[in-house]
Amino acid sequence: MARFTLPRDIFHGKGALEELKNFEGKKAVICVGGGSMKRFGFLDRAEGYLKKAGMEVKIIDGIEPDPSVKTVMEGAKVMQEFNPDWIVAIGGGSPIDAAKAMWIKYEYPDITFDEMCKVFGIPELRKKAHFCAVSSTSGTATEVTAFSIITDYDKGIKYPIADFEITPDVAIVDPELAETMPKKLIAHTGMDALTHAIEAYVSTANCDYTDALAIHAIEMIQRDLVGSYKGDMVKRDKMHNAQCLAGMAFSNALLGIVHSMAHKTGAAFADHGSHIIHGAANAMYLPKVVAFNAKDPVAKERYGVIADYMHLGGESLSEKVQLLIKYLRKMNDDLNIPHCIKNYGADGLPAEEGFVPEDVFLERLPEIAKNAIADACTGSNPRIPTQEEMEKLLKCCYYDTEVDF
Repeated sequence: MARFTLPRDIFHGKGALEELKNFEGKKAVICVGGGSMKRFGFLDRAEGYLKKAGMEVKIIDGIEPDPSVKTVMEGAKVMQEFNPDWIVAIGGGSPIDAAKAMWIKYEYPDITFDEMCKVFGIPELRKKAHFCAVSSTSGTATEVTAFSIITDYDKGIKYPIADFEITPDVAIVDPELAETMPKKLIAHTGMDALTHAIEAYVSTANCDYTDALAIHAIEMIQRDLVGSYKGDMVKRDKMHNAQCLAGMAFSNALLGIVHSMAHKTGAAFADHGSHIIHGAANAMYLPKVVAFNAKDPVAKERYGVIADYMHLGGESLSEKVQLLIKYLRKMNDDLNIPHCIKNYGADGLPAEEGFVPEDVFLERLPEIAKNAIADACTGSNPRIPTQEEMEKLLKCCYYDTEVDF
């Protein structure tokens, strides 16, 4: 038996944000990030709609990119004092992910962060509040998923919280919010979405329900991402749907080691001046992982199906896999994303010398590899790498060398 879980309601299309005025409750807390939702007026509109619904509203703002355990604990404390029956998270993946974790701590004040991270081990929620997620970026799809990514800065590790309990009750997918995304964000979140769809399709937990969503998302992203990046607003609106479909797929089919590696490298070099942005990490690692996973015959066949749906050509399965890898690398070029950690520069842009020094990377490599293997996303990858294989794979991602093992 398998399970397929999505939000009870998904409101989509321009103007969907207005659905907030039909919510029923006494108190709502809005969780929001660094300022774009305020700047473009969406926070005021959301607050206004909730007040029209007769609710008292409190705002938790300033949630940082890559939200921390500290932010989660502080937000949960605000919720415990305010006692909302609706939690509304608006913005990109960071405020929505943070709000999901706050929700757990709000309902279970004694739970520890380590207990939250027990895969599919969250106790039953909705005893105090329901959850609505309003996405403003076209990538993470956390508005429809059973996942939340929280960073422990003391350890330099991103931890995925995974449980169907944190799947939102309501998702609002209004493309008007995504039209405000800066160019870099369009590129990174778009490649995050493509990685979600490809990993979901080759995951060992795939099924008929997830395959349809993953394949259609891949087709849409191929058609619309680069155009969205170049300013085509019709394509940008379509990308907001595509990333949501990819999210529905991976929330149920799970992911693979592209994400395991991205989680464990993202904050690993923060003391050297920057993070490896999640979507850019996925974009760099995805071609290498395709080559690694294609040694598994079932995964190889599934990559061939993806290549066929993308009309990439190729006679043999091996040729189709190579054409898929070539296409993904070209996409990174089109979106101005580097091919490897060595050339990952400021703001996630290509650079002759990136911010991660070679000696630091090599010194930390064994621990990063160990943590990546232990990541929640590794279990559903088509090939489970050994410590040696994971280290070799991460080296390929650092130097941009061929995967031949």
